[in-house]
Amino acid sequence: MVRIRVLVVDDHRIFAESLAAARAADPDVDVFAAGSGPAALRCLERAAGEGRRYDVLLVDADLGGRLPGTRPAVPVQEGDEEGLVDGISLVTGVRAAQPAVRIVVLAEKDDPRRAALALQAGASGWVAKDCSLSRLLTVIRGVLRDETHLPPALLTGVLKELTAARKHRTESERLVESLTPREREVLRCMVAGLGRKAVAERLFLSPHTVRTHMQNVLGKLGVHSTLAAVALARRAGVGPVDLTGDVVERGGQLA
Repeated sequence: MVRIRVLVVDDHRIFAESLAAARAADPDVDVFAAGSGPAALRCLERAAGEGRRYDVLLVDADLGGRLPGTRPAVPVQEGDEEGLVDGISLVTGVRAAQPAVRIVVLAEKDDPRRAALALQAGASGWVAKDCSLSRLLTVIRGVLRDETHLPPALLTGVLKELTAARKHRTESERLVESLTPREREVLRCMVAGLGRKAVAERLFLSPHTVRTHMQNVLGKLGVHSTLAAVALARRAGVGPVDLTGDVVERGGQLA
């Protein structure tokens, strides 16, 4: 019998361990618990190294903690200087590191906006934390068949959110297309977090010229800050410039 390996990620340790204990009685499911995002990532990495990968993650939507090297997709508290991230951000990190793992988000309450964000981040399901164990097992087995599971009451709201997100992405793409090739390269540097001096050195331009390009980027995108420009760029699918390769050569670049 092929056993399903499930990792429950919840910073309320009692809940995680109780769920793990309840599911452990099932003949084809092995359940383990992690109390934070970083702990979950360590579990995933260790299991992969030992050839015992997890099949499904059950992640608390309101998980607290910090993921090293990642930006929060959804802050636990708006404007939190500590950069706390929730379970949806963990979904993003896990999908990037181990795309074969299926992820189900556990939520205290139905929230169409956050459920849509979870799906966009790569989750395969959104279920209530107080659902029955039989329902949870049905979802676990379903996502392993590449099914997507949402509470029926959320379907309309989630579809509206996804449609709105697609509209915003289309508008963001149109604005990015208005940039010149040089301005797009500057934007990619901004997405990578480079400051004016670093962009100037990378693109062999003067800081004054870079400042002008950045001002043009903000103007064409209709935003007033670098942070807003980066957010719009990410919605449009613009990735950061590659910082691991060689610096950009002068030849072939537009002034």
